[in-house]
Amino acid sequence: MDTKNIVADPYASLTVQNVIASSALDQEIDLASVAADLSDAEFDPDRFPGLIYRPKTAEATCLIFRSGKVTCTGGRSAEAAHETIQATVDALRKLGIDAERIDITVQNVVLDADLGEALNLEAIAIGLGLEDVEYEPEQFPGLIYRPDESNGVVLLFGTGKLVITGIRTRDKAEAVLETVVSRLSDLSLLSWMATIGTSSGERETTRSPQ
Repeated sequence: MDTKNIVADPYASLTVQNVIASSALDQEIDLASVAADLSDAEFDPDRFPGLIYRPKTAEATCLIFRSGKVTCTGGRSAEAAHETIQATVDALRKLGIDAERIDITVQNVVLDADLGEALNLEAIAIGLGLEDVEYEPEQFPGLIYRPDESNGVVLLFGTGKLVITGIRTRDKAEAVLETVVSRLSDLSLLSWMATIGTSSGERETTRSPQ
């Protein structure tokens, strides 16, 4: 099949927007003291209980808590999250904080994609089944879908855009996206799928090379 003629390619549009990772220093941290000595640190306990620090050499931001827990957010890859936490720990070590070997765990990956056409969220809510869906347009403009076979959560919007969260790897996100495309296709709620067929084999050809 000539994929150039496909109306939409949601797999090619799947993009990592945020990787959230965490670590722990196994000791309490005097955040006020760290904030006074660490350049570019922000600490306002009246607004937020943690210290906010973005290493100059990293793309993401770390949140350091008094308990010693460190959370990294804003990275576009697991590698970026790891590098940011490591840079933060190195900066703390320079202040005399005895941070030994640290374990870093990816907690959540947030990705978005584009299905390439406007969606009828009311029809989708009915078709997917109310037990797997939350749709209250008066409170939130999107539809929240939790596929049975996944721990992931999908936010679908009327524009055709979607957000996948609650997973830890891109491979898992691709599997969740495959489920969404398959279910909407089976419900005849993706018009472009009708132009290429709805068998699983044909759907697979719409993926962009990795």
